[in-house]
Amino acid sequence: MTTEFQPEYPPTETPEALAARLNLPFRDPRLVARSLTHRSFINENPDALEDNERLEFLGDAVLDFLVGAWLYHRYPEMAEGKLTRLRSALVGTRQLAEFARTIDLGRAMRLGRGEVDGGGRNRDNLLCGTFEALVGALFIDSGFEPVRTFVEPLLADVIEDIIEQRDDVDAKSSLQEWAQSKGLGVPHYHQVEVSGPDHERIFTYVVVINGETYAAGQGNSKQEASKNAAAETLRGLGVD
Repeated sequence: MTTEFQPEYPPTETPEALAARLNLPFRDPRLVARSLTHRSFINENPDALEDNERLEFLGDAVLDFLVGAWLYHRYPEMAEGKLTRLRSALVGTRQLAEFARTIDLGRAMRLGRGEVDGGGRNRDNLLCGTFEALVGALFIDSGFEPVRTFVEPLLADVIEDIIEQRDDVDAKSSLQEWAQSKGLGVPHYHQVEVSGPDHERIFTYVVVINGETYAAGQGNSKQEASKNAAAETLRGLGVD
């Protein structure tokens, strides 16, 4: 496969090499390149293909369906609420970023110089978004079956650990149960900082219980940041 553009600030693996290494049956090399192209790369290389945000949107939807169907068939007796929590754990930013690391996606990501210098090749939100975009591109190019073949082995490798470690449990619900069992009332979540550019905001939230401030958490959305703050608080309290 060949691409139509040679970057000024290249990654260490080409889109063609990535597709070959992962045995992804792309017919259109432009889709592979587009899935790896972050907005920051376009800003510095205006002649490049469009960025991967639309493919990221599509890949997110494809993964939601694929993971839901996979869990439904793998655990036929599992209750709906448990299935929902497991799906959330598997398609969350942290886990998708781990999948991206597993396949060494970072070295193929087409990022602007500033993002690369700032450690973007190992940043959860960029890895997650690129993984979603790669899935979206593969779906457009080759259909659902190659996506399933690509993604399901990754799911199978981590699902038992997720269940064992209870990563699927909603940390905010667990923290509320703990606080109320101690007679401390309902936890409250307060935003203390917002950083990063407009298109990649990082929110910081703290947990306050009965007037006492506990741990902080960060995320690319308010919901993710508050959930991470709850999880950090539970870890600090030694609550399973």
